[in-house]
Amino acid sequence: MEVTEYRNPNPPPGGRPPSPPAQGNGGGYTLPAGQFSSEDILFCIDMGPETMAEMKVNGPNGRPYTRLDSIKQAILLFVHAKLTINSDHRFAFAALSKSTYWIRKEFSSEVDSVIAALQSISVDSSSSHADLTQLFRVATHEAKKSRAQNRILRVILLYCRSSMPPLYQLPSTLKLFTLDVMYLHDKPSPDNCPQTVYDTLVEALEQVTEFEGYIFESGQGLTRSLFRHMCVLLCHPQQRCAHDEVDIPKSLTRKTLAVADASQGDDSVVVSSQ
Repeated sequence: MEVTEYRNPNPPPGGRPPSPPAQGNGGGYTLPAGQFSSEDILFCIDMGPETMAEMKVNGPNGRPYTRLDSIKQAILLFVHAKLTINSDHRFAFAALSKSTYWIRKEFSSEVDSVIAALQSISVDSSSSHADLTQLFRVATHEAKKSRAQNRILRVILLYCRSSMPPLYQLPSTLKLFTLDVMYLHDKPSPDNCPQTVYDTLVEALEQVTEFEGYIFESGQGLTRSLFRHMCVLLCHPQQRCAHDEVDIPKSLTRKTLAVADASQGDDSVVVSSQ
C-alpha cells in the first residue's frame, strides 16, 4: 500500500525542512511518501479444551458463546476490516494442539476461504502442553516466501490455556516475521497460573518478532474486550508505535468525567442522563 504525500499549503519560507507543529499552533508539516508491504497474516488458534470455556455473553439461542465462538467472530471482524484497508492482504490458518498443524495453508484474500477455514476448526479435548516450536519454524519458512514477493509475514496467536505455559525452541533464523498474541485466560487460582503463561508468551514474542509485536490479555470473559484488542491489531507492523505507548481505545468513562469537570469549572449546569 502506497502512502501519498501530504504537503503543507503554507510552506515555511526559505525552503527549510518543515517540522511538526507545536501544540495548538495550527500549522502543518510534510509527510514523505512511503511504501508499506502488504501482509500475509497467519492466524494460529489454540485448540486446547480451555478454548471451549464459556464467555459472559449469550448467543441468539440463549446459550453462552464459547471462547472459540468469540475468536471466530473476532477474526471475521478483523479480516473484513483489514481487506477494507488494503484488499491485497492475505490470510492463512493453523491450529495449536500439542503442536501446530495447518488448517488452510494457502494464503488468500477471499473471505469465503476464511469462513471455510473457521468452520473446519474442532477442539482437541485431549491436548496437554502446547509447543510453539513448529509454529515458529513454519512462520520462518513462510516469511522467506513472503519476502520473495515483497510482502511481510505476521503471525497472530490466539492462546487460551491458563495452567500450561507453552513450550518452544527458537528457530535457527530469528526475526523474520512479526508475532502478535491475544491471550484469553481464567482468573488466577491454585489450579492455574495465567501470569506465568503470560510471561512466557511475552518472552517468546520478544525473541522472535521482527517489527513491534503486541500482546493483549483478557480474563474477563467479555467478547467486547476481545474485539477491542483485535481492532488494535489491525495496525500495520511497519507503522506501529511501541507497545507501551499504545493508549487506545480511550476510556469513555474517564473522558466523560473530564468533560464534566471542565463544564463545572465554567459554572455550567451538568444534566444527568438518568
